[in-house]
Amino acid sequence: METEHDSGRGRGGARCALSALLGALVLSSPARAAVSETDFLDDMPVVLSASRLSQPVNEAPAAMTVIDRDMIRASGFRDIPDLLRLVPGFSVAYTRDNTWAAGYHGMGDAYSRRFQVLVDGRSIYSPHYGAVYWTDLPLSVDDIEHIEVVRGPNATVHGANAFAAVINIITRTAAQAQGSRVFMHAGEQSANGFTAQHGGGRDDLRYRLTVSAREHDRFERDVDFKAAPDNGRYLEGGKTYFLNGRIDWQRSGDSELMAQFGVSQGDWQAGRVLDDETDARRLIEPPEQDSRALYVQLGYRKVESARREWMVQAYHTRNRFDANLRQDLSGTTTPLGVLLLDQYLLQTRSNVELQVNEQWSPALRGVWGGEVREETVSGIHYYDTGKTWRGDMARVFGNLEWRAHDAVLLHAGAMLEHHYFTGFDVSPRLAASFTVAPGHVVRAGISRAYRSPTFFEEHGNQAYRLDSGDVLDIFTVPSDGLAPERVLSRELAYLGAWRAARLDYDIRLFDDRIDDFIGYLRNNYDTSDDGLLSKRTIERKYANIGKADVRGGEIQLRWRPTPQLEVDANFARVFLSADMAAEAQSFEDDIPHSAPRNSFSLLGRYRMGQGWDASVFVQRSDRQQWLSEGDITERFTRVDLRLARRWTWQGHDMEAALVGQNLGEDYAEFRDTNVFSRRAYASLSLAW
Repeated sequence: METEHDSGRGRGGARCALSALLGALVLSSPARAAVSETDFLDDMPVVLSASRLSQPVNEAPAAMTVIDRDMIRASGFRDIPDLLRLVPGFSVAYTRDNTWAAGYHGMGDAYSRRFQVLVDGRSIYSPHYGAVYWTDLPLSVDDIEHIEVVRGPNATVHGANAFAAVINIITRTAAQAQGSRVFMHAGEQSANGFTAQHGGGRDDLRYRLTVSAREHDRFERDVDFKAAPDNGRYLEGGKTYFLNGRIDWQRSGDSELMAQFGVSQGDWQAGRVLDDETDARRLIEPPEQDSRALYVQLGYRKVESARREWMVQAYHTRNRFDANLRQDLSGTTTPLGVLLLDQYLLQTRSNVELQVNEQWSPALRGVWGGEVREETVSGIHYYDTGKTWRGDMARVFGNLEWRAHDAVLLHAGAMLEHHYFTGFDVSPRLAASFTVAPGHVVRAGISRAYRSPTFFEEHGNQAYRLDSGDVLDIFTVPSDGLAPERVLSRELAYLGAWRAARLDYDIRLFDDRIDDFIGYLRNNYDTSDDGLLSKRTIERKYANIGKADVRGGEIQLRWRPTPQLEVDANFARVFLSADMAAEAQSFEDDIPHSAPRNSFSLLGRYRMGQGWDASVFVQRSDRQQWLSEGDITERFTRVDLRLARRWTWQGHDMEAALVGQNLGEDYAEFRDTNVFSRRAYASLSLAW
């Protein structure tokens, strides 16, 4: 329970940040007249992710948040998942063993399996767990041009897994990254890194390269409010190295070719330290992890006429994770023998996609296409077999936009998909936007989306074995066959522009009904391991365990009162309920608390002149329950500050910055022992 004293501290941090922004506004008021109405309207973001059609955000058929390059720089975040703190309704946390968790309107767990995450159209979620391996992604925040987030289901456009939201990361083209740049940062909690970028070429053929090395150790190592064994002494430090590149070739005035590649390697610590060196829970966790990832991607775009263009794209990704252990357990409280743990896991995805955009009349346009994909997974520890699991998937899609009247814009679309586990599914969407006054739009929409089970949910058989071949412990057994999760989403939104104040606002009400929710049941499904490890006679089995309802509202504000001051703020209020099977009572108890009832964030930026920039980030989030391996994390307020200066030195563009993160009280992420403390880092960049 939060005490009155704790609540005062949180409000005090938010008040300080707000005071700083108001002070900046007062100082900048003489420049207010410099912004014209045309400047304000021309600044409306244009997005592609909602329908694969280029459209202003107030004409998109779904709720959108755009995180642009200026926001990324001002935030001071160096981890890509942290940027989702700028999106209404998102919860973000680092879990353990180099894994991130995220939830949108709740139901977040260690694997965040209900999102579709794309980088330049390349899907990066894991076919094994459904997670996104952010830590070994061969991508720097400095490579990102902007991020488009579709807030809500979007399977009509992006297929299964576009269930709760879509996160589409658009990187810089080679033409946008010409010249050379070096970026270095160093700070507390091993927040150290080095990134070098170079771009070159000629008018019709350009390239860019990025090489990076960084280390991390996010949390405090010990906490004093819990006794062993759960005392927060997790080994989280690690180093990640990567190289990526891109080539853009303008073959002619109406066609272009793009090629990308990326490779990464992660050398990470893992596991935990227990005071009792004979505790088997300590001894069966490998202390080191080795992760490697690569991708290659090709894209070709052809403009046939002013009314028709098409694009074909192909990519291949490969993720390899390895953490092996040979551990003598004869010295444990109960002598067990020698454990052989092989956590080698290999995942691949190969994908080919065709997209055709057409304009049939001034009032009617659309996009259609198809996609085929093969996914593979192998890992003896997770499936208790050396078999490589394979799955083939195919989908076709189409979306129409019809301007039925100057004030009426109608959207219709559907995706027909065949998934290797669940067969055929159709994901339709209807939306209508009504311009009630210039700059004021009301949107209503309804859509259906599916989430197909992952390989682990369907076939997972996680086992620990001794060198004799005998079973030490069974953690997960295969399912009995899973149906896809289904969501029926309804929304009503109002997007407006208060021109006199240079303010955009997006107010949205949502009502989502989720059926066939996939969770795990706990029972003694396999008796072969009974009695070997204390309290480990129960196994997990994934099943369709019930339904959930998510309702609430969001507000998103974008304020540009002067050329010097920019403010982005959002608020979400979420209500959840669940009706689960009797054997899944823990999910029924936890899901209603899996989203903070109220959450708020603000990013303010002020250009002070003479190259000086200041920014503040404020986040306020209520108490929430992370599912599965997570804990209840209490209400917190986080305040970050960034002060930077740009200047020119001997013809080079320089920038130095100092970033302070969580300048208030410590707070917990995902587990109550994951304590995120006050910290700071400094950075220096040089460009030429």
